[in-house]
Amino acid sequence: MDEQERLQQKLAELKSEHRDLDDVINRLAEQRPVDLIQIQRLKKRKLVLKDLIAKIESMLLPDIIA
Repeated sequence: MDEQERLQQKLAELKSEHRDLDDVINRLAEQRPVDLIQIQRLKKRKLVLKDLIAKIESMLLPDIIA
């Protein structure tokens, strides 16, 4: 497996985890009592994933010289 394929696979995994966190956060927000600390931790993890996704996507895009 070459570097591009590994990056594509990692990107798919990160996007999947990001979507899963959305679902978990929504479910936790609907429960009573609301666990704000847990929700905050999950949102931080989601932000980390978003940054990793952006980094990998930029690595996959070829450099374009204007």
